[in-house]
Amino acid sequence: MAGHFEPLPGGGAAVALDEVEISILRSLAVQLLELIGPGETEGPDAADPLARLFAEGPSEPPSDPALARLFPDAYGTPGTDQDRQERAYASEFRRYTENDLRARKRDDALAMVRSLDGLTVAGDRGAVLRLSPEDCTRWLCALNDLRLTIGTRLEVTDEDDGEALLELPDEDPRKPMVMAYLWLGGLQETLVESLTH
Repeated sequence: MAGHFEPLPGGGAAVALDEVEISILRSLAVQLLELIGPGETEGPDAADPLARLFAEGPSEPPSDPALARLFPDAYGTPGTDQDRQERAYASEFRRYTENDLRARKRDDALAMVRSLDGLTVAGDRGAVLRLSPEDCTRWLCALNDLRLTIGTRLEVTDEDDGEALLELPDEDPRKPMVMAYLWLGGLQETLVESLTH
């Protein structure tokens, strides 16, 4: 079980994590939360679900490439010239969906942090993280968001799975991010496999 998820009887999955792995995962999730930004917790409409449903969000894509990858345009192909009509559709769609999408991504990252905070590390043996089926879904989403963010920072393209980055010399400042990117991919893959068995 060390280093990869395994299915639990009755559903869910478990993985053994040492103290360093727990710390890295928690740190990455907190950084993702900071990147996504705070939620809509203030103002008279904060507790009103109907008002939140019709609240308008941003109409332009984020300027940060990692955020643009997490919150892509719904119409057109990124990096190409969109016609006026496609831009209008994308803008309108974003205005009514991005706030909700940000909230879901924030909730998934928070679920990851909370489950890691609930672990009790027993010396060198680390701890076993046990996730319910619902928590597995949140973890899958958060792991995916972390990989998209790191992959964007590393300029990994859809055609490149990041394996070429393994050839970087150890002194390259990107090397720790590359290792995190690949490790998160392994966790994500074994979590999916655990849920499909």
